[in-house]
Amino acid sequence: MFKKILIANRGEIACRVIDTAKRLGIRTVAVFSDADANAKHVALADEAFRIGPAPVGESYLKIEKIIEACHKSGAEAVHPGYGFLSENPEFVVALDQAGVAFIGPSAASIRAMGLKDAAKALMEKAGVPVVPGYHGDIQDPDFLKARADEIGYPVLIKARAGGGGKGMRRVDDPQDFQNALTGARREGEASFGDGRVLIEKYLTKPRHIEIQVFGDTHGNAVHLFERDCSLQRRHQKVIEEAPAPDMPEEMRAAMGEAAVRAAKAIDYSGAGTIEFIADVSDGLQSDRFFFMEMNTRLQVEHPVTELITGEDLVEWQLRVAAGGVLPKTQEKLSFSGWAFEARLYAEDAPKGFLPAIGTLEHLSLPERLARVDSGVRSGDEITPFYDPMIAKVIVHGPTRDAALGKLLAALEATEVAGCVTNAAFLSALCRHAGFANGDVDTGLIDRDLAELIDEPDTPEDAVALAALAALGLTRPAKGNDPFETLAGWRIWSASRQFALLEIGGERREIEVRALGNRRFAVHLDTHVKTYEIVRVDGHALTYDCDGHRARAKVIVGGHDLTVFQNGYAFSIGLPDRLSGDEDAAGAGDQLIAPMPGLVKVVFAQAGEAVTKDQPLLILEAMKMEHTLKAPRDGIVGDLLVAEGEQVTDGTVLLALKEEADAAA
Repeated sequence: MFKKILIANRGEIACRVIDTAKRLGIRTVAVFSDADANAKHVALADEAFRIGPAPVGESYLKIEKIIEACHKSGAEAVHPGYGFLSENPEFVVALDQAGVAFIGPSAASIRAMGLKDAAKALMEKAGVPVVPGYHGDIQDPDFLKARADEIGYPVLIKARAGGGGKGMRRVDDPQDFQNALTGARREGEASFGDGRVLIEKYLTKPRHIEIQVFGDTHGNAVHLFERDCSLQRRHQKVIEEAPAPDMPEEMRAAMGEAAVRAAKAIDYSGAGTIEFIADVSDGLQSDRFFFMEMNTRLQVEHPVTELITGEDLVEWQLRVAAGGVLPKTQEKLSFSGWAFEARLYAEDAPKGFLPAIGTLEHLSLPERLARVDSGVRSGDEITPFYDPMIAKVIVHGPTRDAALGKLLAALEATEVAGCVTNAAFLSALCRHAGFANGDVDTGLIDRDLAELIDEPDTPEDAVALAALAALGLTRPAKGNDPFETLAGWRIWSASRQFALLEIGGERREIEVRALGNRRFAVHLDTHVKTYEIVRVDGHALTYDCDGHRARAKVIVGGHDLTVFQNGYAFSIGLPDRLSGDEDAAGAGDQLIAPMPGLVKVVFAQAGEAVTKDQPLLILEAMKMEHTLKAPRDGIVGDLLVAEGEQVTDGTVLLALKEEADAAA
């Protein structure tokens, strides 16, 4: 076994690898960019080395910097995690030449599965069923359009070197094919340096089911059963589970055998995943699953397999890479119970799952209710440079219903302030009747998106507590100070104070009258309610209102506050009374960058008439393209950016003429 390894990654996967390495007595070396100098994975490792500035191309993708850190630290092997260099065969070759082991498959295996078109041809030879489509080398747009017409719509355009939903476009109408092809190529080039694509038939009711495989250098290969990853948005996984709902034993065996054949066809060693798509228009059937691709690395969702099998897949990786045989044969592997994993991201679900940035002013993860894999802590910053994952929340139960109930409880106990998250969206998915019944397919989220992202109105109690907190009336009592019970009270009459809040984009002035004994009358629109602060414990409040005792948490930031109550997080703004509303008033006339990014395409021209929701620009951020649309009908006035320009969060990109000027 290795004595010291280097982890060529960051975030939660780096922390995950460090955890197993420490349990096995293996010393760990972290690498970090300037943006990650104080990151959690750096703090957990035994030692760490700076490898460059924040952009991945100048740090985590610099092979020579990783090898230099190996030599300086004496690391015998490198664990690549996932993403970054994990599926780069040139990295494996460079490590081998430097005398450093790679904790993963051979360069030849990675190359064999690295391009989707070549991999599908290889799988056909191995007797593994593949999705109907065009996987050839000809990339002429008219030729590809003709192949799509032959396959029949809808079709899926996929960057052949893609992954993680990048470089992928669904096309339902032949007229949209060329624009979709251009976008898929552009995103594939930006993310993987390869703009070539393949075309596949899009199954109208598919399920994404993958098989965890493992091989060693002694010719052995096994599978560790399936995971269902059908809950996706923008082709990216949201909640994964193991095993797959309603999976017939016959189909489980057929998929497992096909996955092992695929692994053996390329002499695979280490952890890998064979991804299949199943046509479930008539339910799961053993002759209706097709090979999509192989991920020659550990998957983000590997914890659900660990929880149902009781195996540590990172430990398996380390033992196999050190030359050992697989810890178990196929006959010795079994699973029990059910597991779910939910990916908690810094993203705004109601705004098209737009990635978010910000400082985690408060972070409380449900570690008593679930396994939580995370690479961040309270006070850390979510930057635009990397994937905006905050944590993976993973649960296990004896049945699917029990496990899903545990997942919902864990998500409702999750608290994040300072950055918008998808926590409410994940909770809504857990409550979704179809998902709860196991009736899942990759189109579920898109079909029911409006229901899943519907945000509840901010309740009166949350508004009242926000007003009290904004006025400083919910601070903990200082020792035995008898005057604390008189907070805000006046001798001649109850004092009046006013809290200015911004709720749902509207400013509200909330009047609060202090009644003494930490009791307050709060004016809420047309009526008044009395609140008594019973107990304050840090951010947690216990209060009485109309004979009802309840609890909540209130986190006050610089310009906003968050009220956590009944499993929901309500974000409420704290406007500056001295600032005007000019910026807000003009928002409908401007297109503003929602995050830092690169202007990839500008569709509009000055003087052009546009209609509401017409695409005007494409902004690339966090390796994904985001289409920005016209906020209203109008005429383009000032075009303030050009293609290839890097912009910061809040930059005005384009302005429409004021309606009076446009009419003139």
